[in-house]
Amino acid sequence: MTYRKNSETQGARTGGRPPGPEVPEPILSTDVRLWKISKVRSKRAPYQLRWTVAGKVKTASFSTSTLADSRRSELWQAMRRGEAFDTESGLPESELRAAAEKAEADARLDPNWWDFSREYVAVRWRTAAAKTREGLADSLSTVALAMAGEGPKAPTPEEVRRAMRWAVVPAHKDEEPPQGLRAACAWLEARSLRLSALLESSVVRDVHYRLSFKLDNSPAAKETYRRRRRGFNTAMEYAIQEGYLDANPLEGIKRSESSASGVVDPRVLVNEVQGRQLLVAVSYVGSVYRNRGRRLVPFFGCMLYAATRPAEAVSLKESQCFLPETGWGTITLKETRPVAGKKWTDSGERHDKRGLKSRDVAADRPVPIPPVLVALLRQHIAEFGVAKDGRIFANERGGLLGSSSYWRVWQEARELALPPDKVASSLGRRPYDLRSTCITNWLRAGLPVAEVARRAGNSPEVIHRNYVGCLDDSEEDNNKKIEKVMGWATGD
Repeated sequence: MTYRKNSETQGARTGGRPPGPEVPEPILSTDVRLWKISKVRSKRAPYQLRWTVAGKVKTASFSTSTLADSRRSELWQAMRRGEAFDTESGLPESELRAAAEKAEADARLDPNWWDFSREYVAVRWRTAAAKTREGLADSLSTVALAMAGEGPKAPTPEEVRRAMRWAVVPAHKDEEPPQGLRAACAWLEARSLRLSALLESSVVRDVHYRLSFKLDNSPAAKETYRRRRRGFNTAMEYAIQEGYLDANPLEGIKRSESSASGVVDPRVLVNEVQGRQLLVAVSYVGSVYRNRGRRLVPFFGCMLYAATRPAEAVSLKESQCFLPETGWGTITLKETRPVAGKKWTDSGERHDKRGLKSRDVAADRPVPIPPVLVALLRQHIAEFGVAKDGRIFANERGGLLGSSSYWRVWQEARELALPPDKVASSLGRRPYDLRSTCITNWLRAGLPVAEVARRAGNSPEVIHRNYVGCLDDSEEDNNKKIEKVMGWATGD
């Protein structure tokens, strides 16, 4: 009698998951015939055991008759117990079960990259910010390009990345993959290399290459590489903690870099006149009725005059502002609302809600603001009011201001405010460049680095490292100071 094992039994053998393409469902049969041991012409294994399962002949050769007799006895005992045999391998059902259990145990000790990535992100999810979750998914999906396995029907690199980014979201654990990702997900679940493959130098080199380069094989930006590398390193720390690996396979491997990441290029900085022109140009973006640009003038002003990050300005509320009729005011930054995407946030909204960057959750950051920014904020509140939750900057429907919205306004404003050669240059290309301009102005004004760092929400080390190249134009003033101290000054 020949029959297939039902799906419930088969699912139990594979940990409750459907078998991959390389693990076909076994066909079992009780039609088994066992023959006597015979001798063949072989110096290494002259004793051969033959048996048939559903008419298919199976053989096994041994170096001694004792080993052959022992194996024949094992098969005979299985036949006497009424066990069915696999028509493909010729093994009795009990041995198939034992082999499946051993494979499952090995998989727990040495999971493949697909299972490990899903396990790791599920552990990190509850305590990680939405942008951190997205960064981890990007790192793990990038490494998956090197850990996907090979074959004639392997998914494309883009399919691998999309499948991994979908699969690591814990909410998708029990869901069917989208139609366009099903083949890639099935492949990665069955064919992904195990973590132990990271002990091979060729695999490690490929992993490092994937972290360093984009899909078109062009070098990734330094910060992109570092972010991906950090995500991989934290995953390896978890793998070591769980006993999957003994050490980080990329330890000691570095990417050659010509300069430090994060250093501000002086060419992106706008001068005082250009800054004013850009803010005026913002007010002209959009129709008179929609006020698309005028709503954002003080938003960009917060970056230019208070060095706020865009995500900090998005969450700024009226209650956090001291806006006197004359003189300097203060804004007290308390949280950020970075755009991460609905599938990465706990709330299901595009914006995450977090404390200030690299600060305790309850920490805030008071920043003095000049009269020009005070006036912009007062005028904005008088004209447009605030959102229901008190936020100063909102979209036209009162919702959270999206990065794509203010990015488009900024690009249109650059074309209005700058001549063609400047539009094509890197001058003020990103809204974030306004923050860099403000920090540079504070340094040039002579503020202590520690005070600049406090206002900007950075460490003094970061300010020193990233803005050292933006102060070269003060060389003449520095030379005059040296002349005065040395007694060389001739006077004006």
